[in-house]
Amino acid sequence: MKIKYIFFLIIGWSLSSCEFDNYDAPQSSLTGNVVYQGEPINVASNEVNMELWEPGWQLRNRIDVTMDQDGSYSASLFDAEYKLVFRQNQGPFRTITNPVTNSDTIVVNVKGATVLDIEVMPYYMIRNPQITKSGSSVNATASIEQIITDANARNIERVSLYINQTTFVDNRGNYHRAVQHLQAADIDDLSNVSLSLPIPDLVRAQNYIYARIGVKIEGVEQMIYSPVQQLEL
Repeated sequence: MKIKYIFFLIIGWSLSSCEFDNYDAPQSSLTGNVVYQGEPINVASNEVNMELWEPGWQLRNRIDVTMDQDGSYSASLFDAEYKLVFRQNQGPFRTITNPVTNSDTIVVNVKGATVLDIEVMPYYMIRNPQITKSGSSVNATASIEQIITDANARNIERVSLYINQTTFVDNRGNYHRAVQHLQAADIDDLSNVSLSLPIPDLVRAQNYIYARIGVKIEGVEQMIYSPVQQLEL
């Protein structure tokens, strides 16, 4: 009898597993950008994380969503109401109190293709970045604007110019082939920052490279960047 009971238990578990596996895949989507006054916040790819929570389920598992380096994000979801939050200490910005929840949590009603831009308050913005090739060097200029100036303000640690052979460019070791750092003590005027970097030898021959400027803020792990720019060699 015990063997027969175990057999039917296994069969029942298998059938319920099949039913679970046969649920339709999510058909809806949530997409948008993380922005300041409508301008996307550029970060390192898959480094800044958000969480989506769907209330009402017996098991409330979070759905992780990461920002792309151009400030965009996307998630495939079921139609439902979700709560969206940034993970603690994520991003070169501060979250803004949502008037509906009176916190940094955002309630999102997903139905079909849903678009939501998320407004944040960055510590700094990189204005008018100009990156050009001159001979065997890459030259860059930009103006760094401080956005948060109250008690939550933070100082700049450094401004950097990164070069890579792919479209993914940031401060992580696998995402740049060359870098020049300009420490804050060496910056006389944030409205006129200049950097220059020799073009590195590439692993494979190609007639273009990618570059962008990054700003490291004191006490903030993730950097803010200018958009990635392609330069012809």
